[in-house]
Amino acid sequence: MGALSALEEALENRWRALWARTADREPAELVDALRRECDDHAVVCRAGRVMVPNAYEVELADEVYEQLACQDSRVGQALTDSLVRHAARHGYAWAGPLAVHVRRSGDVPNGRYRVASTVMPHVSAEAFQRAGR
Repeated sequence: MGALSALEEALENRWRALWARTADREPAELVDALRRECDDHAVVCRAGRVMVPNAYEVELADEVYEQLACQDSRVGQALTDSLVRHAARHGYAWAGPLAVHVRRSGDVPNGRYRVASTVMPHVSAEAFQRAGR
């Protein structure tokens, strides 16, 4: 691991710790869930090229949404930035332009958040496969 990667990792850990302290652990868990979603849907297209979905939907329970909104934080941008750093560390390639959408939902099974990913609708499955060749 290079010096810059170690510094980025240290900064990321401090950022997550600070965010966790200010929002009762929800955001740190949410960042981890978003990263897992990315990792779980990674597709090895050819040697050295790993494609990941580029559209992420984050649904927050009302209480969590309100809590984060009260802090006047840019949750979507913070999650996007974290996901970009995660993908860079793992050498992932996006299936298209990255988008992380955060919205309120009254139908979240665990009462906190739900994360899902897809390839943006305007990117066909064939194009996703060709991009890895």
